[in-house]
Amino acid sequence: MEMSDRYCQGTRVEASSLSTSIATDPMTEEILRDDLRFYFMSPCEKYKTRRQLPWKLAVQILKIFMITLQLILFGLNNQLVVSYKEENLLAFKNLFLKGYSGVDEDDYSISVYTKQSVYDSLHYVIDQYSQLRNLSVGPASYAEENGEFLPLIICKKSYKRGSVEPSEEPYDIDAELETDCLALDPESSKTWRMNNASFFELDFYRLVDIEITFALKGINLQTVRSHELPDCYTFFVKIVFDNSCHSGKVKLTLDFDAVSSVCKNWKISGTAQKSTHYLLIFDGFVIIVCLSSAVLCTRSIILAVRLLQRFSSFCLENYNQKVCEDDQREFLNCWYILVIISDVMAVIGSILKMEIQAKSMTNYDVCSIFLGTSTLMVWVGVIRYLGYFEKYNVLILTMRAALPKVLRFCCCAGMIYLGYTFCGWIVLGPYHEKFEGLSRVAECLFSLVNGDDMFSTFAEFEQKNTMVWLFSRAYLYSFISLFIYMVLSLFIALITDAYETIKGYQTTGFPMTELQRFLLGQKEGFPLQGQEGVGAECGEAETVHASVMLCCCKRYSI
Repeated sequence: MEMSDRYCQGTRVEASSLSTSIATDPMTEEILRDDLRFYFMSPCEKYKTRRQLPWKLAVQILKIFMITLQLILFGLNNQLVVSYKEENLLAFKNLFLKGYSGVDEDDYSISVYTKQSVYDSLHYVIDQYSQLRNLSVGPASYAEENGEFLPLIICKKSYKRGSVEPSEEPYDIDAELETDCLALDPESSKTWRMNNASFFELDFYRLVDIEITFALKGINLQTVRSHELPDCYTFFVKIVFDNSCHSGKVKLTLDFDAVSSVCKNWKISGTAQKSTHYLLIFDGFVIIVCLSSAVLCTRSIILAVRLLQRFSSFCLENYNQKVCEDDQREFLNCWYILVIISDVMAVIGSILKMEIQAKSMTNYDVCSIFLGTSTLMVWVGVIRYLGYFEKYNVLILTMRAALPKVLRFCCCAGMIYLGYTFCGWIVLGPYHEKFEGLSRVAECLFSLVNGDDMFSTFAEFEQKNTMVWLFSRAYLYSFISLFIYMVLSLFIALITDAYETIKGYQTTGFPMTELQRFLLGQKEGFPLQGQEGVGAECGEAETVHASVMLCCCKRYSI
């Protein structure tokens, strides 16, 4: 596929008397041309031309190392928090779930099948809770509020009325649910069973679920070893006995919400407090560097807008012609916008990290999102400086050339993909765990497109229903054949074609635009000299070698 040359089509402001254009001041034109050339130069060329130090480049390099180091330090600390929560969840499952094997069953922890097993598991939870101080090897204790222990709450949800025993009699069911709750104090655990015996008489034909909730306290002492202050946690534990299916299988699930808070009345000796001060100073320095980077990039954007205004006024006053939209976009440097966004996110993330280090706030998730995204943008922004070198900017130029057609191609392929997703969910969902939900179907199909997990997807279909089994084969074979052999190949071909076109342009020269003609001082080609047919028309195939482009952006289309 050959690339068609696109050149700026200047919009005429006055259709008459083009030959009477205003005389151009040579000095003004040269000053404008020099300023535009300087703006589009690389940092090294700017230094060679005017001895201007590349402050933005120096700040970006410093910022990359500092933000990466900051992210690593925060990530190591965050790993301790994640491992602490995961290990506490596993410990609570072993403490409060009778017969827990250490491995969850599907989306629940354990299951029971007899009435006695339900009673035993229910009583086991309460007994273990009352003896927590004597059982747990970790620093877990009952949560308190206003000097009193928070009680354990048991709620059972049942149909108001129901007789669903298999018999010849008609079923009598009232679908409205009723909830009955009971609060148990850990200190009264010896008498709770006798005083509330009627509450634990369960009518399994009406029972929908039983929910047990309680709150525990814990402290993460791992951070002390890394010379940081510890975090205190409140675990809001919830255990659910799920009997909503009434299938003879009651599923037990344990989960908790861990809310971190500042430890009260703590006293830690050693180097923890001193290390915290060093980290706070480092985070403050990161904020200063990011603010400096944002200010320099904002200054460059303002300079670009002023240059565009000068260039537009020059074209309008001297040649009665507006600057086309493509040339106008050359002045809008998206890299600067990306850098400013990353700087703002890095500043916000650093402030949140300082709050966490000082234990004024304990929300790790929000801080990780800001720091992680800002680090991603910072490293992506490095590509801008590699783009100044002809041998390194192939990726950027290929992405710019291929992106429009790739997006259009993905929209078309996405319609087929969504069709397969909905079809697989509704037909194969009851027979295969990978097709049980829309999101899981989409993930499974994406894995198949990339050649992952193919055999197991085929093999896990059981031949209980011959019609569905045959449909699954036709469904999977057609999807894999269509997307791997056709869609994916065409997708790669689009990118390959753009790459080959860019490689050819780097050898023979890129198509010139009117902005580039002006920078090179080609008056016969810019801007049409007031008479049609004189000089280079907008559709003529003029090219310029990359080595004389003065770092102007190359623009093209497929």
